[in-house]
Amino acid sequence: MRLTRTLAAAAALGTLTLTTACGGSADGGGAGAPGGSGFTPPKLSALESLGAGEGQVNLIAWAGYTEDGSNDPKTDWVTPFEKKTGCQVNTKTAGTSDEMVSLMKTGQYDAVSASGDASLRLIASGDAAPVNTSLVPSYADVFPSLKNQPWNSVKGVAYGVPHGRGANLLMYRTDKVSPAPDSWSAVFDQGAAHQGKVTAYDSPIYLADAALYLAATKPDLGIKNPYALDRRQFDAAVDLLKQQNRNIGEYWSDYLKEISAFKSGDSVVGTTWQVIVNAAKAEKAPVEAVLPKEGATGWSDTWMVSAKAKNPNCAYKWLDWIISPEVNAQVAEYFGEAPSNAKSCDKTADKGHCATYHAADEPYWKRVHFWTTPIPQCVDGRTDTTCVPYSEWVQAWTEIKG
Repeated sequence: MRLTRTLAAAAALGTLTLTTACGGSADGGGAGAPGGSGFTPPKLSALESLGAGEGQVNLIAWAGYTEDGSNDPKTDWVTPFEKKTGCQVNTKTAGTSDEMVSLMKTGQYDAVSASGDASLRLIASGDAAPVNTSLVPSYADVFPSLKNQPWNSVKGVAYGVPHGRGANLLMYRTDKVSPAPDSWSAVFDQGAAHQGKVTAYDSPIYLADAALYLAATKPDLGIKNPYALDRRQFDAAVDLLKQQNRNIGEYWSDYLKEISAFKSGDSVVGTTWQVIVNAAKAEKAPVEAVLPKEGATGWSDTWMVSAKAKNPNCAYKWLDWIISPEVNAQVAEYFGEAPSNAKSCDKTADKGHCATYHAADEPYWKRVHFWTTPIPQCVDGRTDTTCVPYSEWVQAWTEIKG
């Protein structure tokens, strides 16, 4: 997310880095409370009816989301789309959410696979248009808990279609960390026990992980949503991460390097993704992972349409294609995530894929706070204070890392 979150995509592009998406709800429900964020975006209209395709569509995507067989002849869902619709797909692969935001501002692209740490920025700036979901038939089969969430809608208006989701887990070496941890305290309050061998995700959005832990351990701070932090709450999260920095061996964004670090023992505990756990185990690393008792952050990506789209009909056709059952299943397996389309679980080649990635396990997702762009208008619903915006998260992250 974003970097690229899967081994398959990493193999295709070499060493990949990510900085993507996901945000949690104040009430713990799903990935956010319905109704969207407390701000008023520019007045833009969604497409009212679908016309003939324009002949091409220009996309911004995470590596692994628009495979056309050039990396692996067996992995191709772009060519069938082009043959069916007559829309030639032109993809710009982005390495970070910030890059996606910058590219969308140029007006040269029709759609983007935005993560939650970018989507609200695109909505607030007027770079993303509302989406008429009635023109996307496959939207009807998307898991209800992914619809009308704070990172993909505002005040009940959809600004995209959900693509897939995943959680940021706690991974540990079973031969080095005992007893088996069930709390993020393993990388925060107890991190000194593994000084120099703790790892964390290298992104400003990681401040939300600290905030989530503080919400459980410092209730007097009053943190209800890890992406809605007033100054006092934000400073506490920054302080916690500065303390953690003393125990960090390395911050990771290239998950191939994280696998290597856990195999060698250079890292013994830290944040990870399920696809990394699977790959590390396949390479005989003695690791396990857990969704800690405090819950976790995570990502839910959204395909959004540019407000300046020159090929809106092909863009809509792509949105429907990429979340259709068969294609969404292919992407989810290749990328290493849970599909957004509930019918995709019957289409995966690995019949255990959806169980492994908890695709339909709603109690599991209720514990995941999906990345959501921090903005001054507190996304937890507070109106009596101002929350710290993402730009200050970026500045603080530089200070935390020293």
